[in-house]
Amino acid sequence: WLRATNSTGTPACSRMSNTAGGSASPATNPASTTYVKPEPGERHLTNIRQLTFGGNNAEAYFSDDGKKIIYQWQHEVDAGCDQQYIMNADGSNIRRVSNGQGRTTCGAFIDNDRRVLYSSTFQDSPACPPRPDMSKGYVWPLGNLEIYSSKLDGSDLKQLTNDGHYNAETTLSPDGKTLLFTSTRDGDIELYTMNVDGGNVKRITHRVGYDGGAWFSPDGKQLVWRAAYPKTAADTADYLRLLGEKLVRPARTEVFVANTDGSNQRQVTNLGGANFAPIFTPDMKKIIFSSNYEKPRSGNFDLYLINPDGTGLEKITTHPDFDSFPMFSPDGKKLLWCSTRGAAGAHEFNIFIADWVP
Repeated sequence: WLRATNSTGTPACSRMSNTAGGSASPATNPASTTYVKPEPGERHLTNIRQLTFGGNNAEAYFSDDGKKIIYQWQHEVDAGCDQQYIMNADGSNIRRVSNGQGRTTCGAFIDNDRRVLYSSTFQDSPACPPRPDMSKGYVWPLGNLEIYSSKLDGSDLKQLTNDGHYNAETTLSPDGKTLLFTSTRDGDIELYTMNVDGGNVKRITHRVGYDGGAWFSPDGKQLVWRAAYPKTAADTADYLRLLGEKLVRPARTEVFVANTDGSNQRQVTNLGGANFAPIFTPDMKKIIFSSNYEKPRSGNFDLYLINPDGTGLEKITTHPDFDSFPMFSPDGKKLLWCSTRGAAGAHEFNIFIADWVP
């Protein structure tokens, strides 16, 4: 998990095939659609349907045609290490697309839905990476992740980065030509763009601190992302010390926007706690994001809407646990997100979809 807050690694290591793709025989969804009742106050969400059942599912993103979803799934079939899966938008026809080695994250569809991309640790080691040392507090690992692309069946695997650093949190521009990602290649955690073939890499941010989870606006002219910038000399020293150990402390992040070249950067939220997974609404009038600012030391995350100038904060979900990773369907009529609502046990996170009511 490199965009999430609910998992930071697994102690097991992969036991799947060494070939690209796979048929891991995952658990299947119920034959009939499973509807979930909205929580009180969730007026923007109707016809909520649960798409996954069991394990740790998150970071689910639509294909350009809205018919497929790519997501990461941590469950026993893959020995408890996150792998990339594709399913139809109704939750059917689940199949793994990553090769079953290492840990993967941050999937996306590219090339007019003919290919997918994701980040993986498998080149550094085929084993599942160990958990970070939590004696240092709540930290995320910044391991050696490279970005790959493949066909939808996992074949024709191509490596897009190869620098031995953290390269992840990748998203695609609306015109399908540019990738936006986070990397430690220059010694800090910064945003970069590159062509979909891995060429023409450009650094976008230049401020000491963590920049990540970035998305293009629907018109391709702006970026929205989460950032955590040290405010004191002690904060800076702590950040740099952890960075030297390939770790980052993500408990305090805020939402920022800027032009696609990094200019005109401005802070949108100033809420405290962890504010992350921001994207623009399809009409670009608002930003939807996840936050635990009401209980900043808890795992109680909800979805919120806010104007790009920081006004008009509105709470979208009221489930008393975890709701995050929102994404609108290409036509703007549905919202996809991850939640613990209805979970059968601890550490179970599932993918949900709902009709969006403006």
